[in-house]
Amino acid sequence: MISYLLKMSKEDIPLMEEAIHNIREDRNQTKELLKDLVKYISGAEERHKESGLIAAKYVETLQRSNDQLVKIVSLRHKNINDDSKLSNQERNEIFDELNGE
Repeated sequence: MISYLLKMSKEDIPLMEEAIHNIREDRNQTKELLKDLVKYISGAEERHKESGLIAAKYVETLQRSNDQLVKIVSLRHKNINDDSKLSNQERNEIFDELNGE
């Protein structure tokens, strides 16, 4: 799936797959930690005061993983746009074919 989504060298594909896997794992782990923290904080104002910074760090971690995914999608979009342009050789071949008909 990743090899289809991102046009890159065969050597880079496993690295990209690993990066996306790690992003997803980090997100899942952070979500679980955040859920646990919310349960711990619920109903106790003093707990909220002592744990608020930790919760903020968890949310920052989720935001960073969102940013990483956006960068990957942006790279893919850039690759699609770059690949959709015809090279000079391709244009000349099409022009030659049209003129030959």
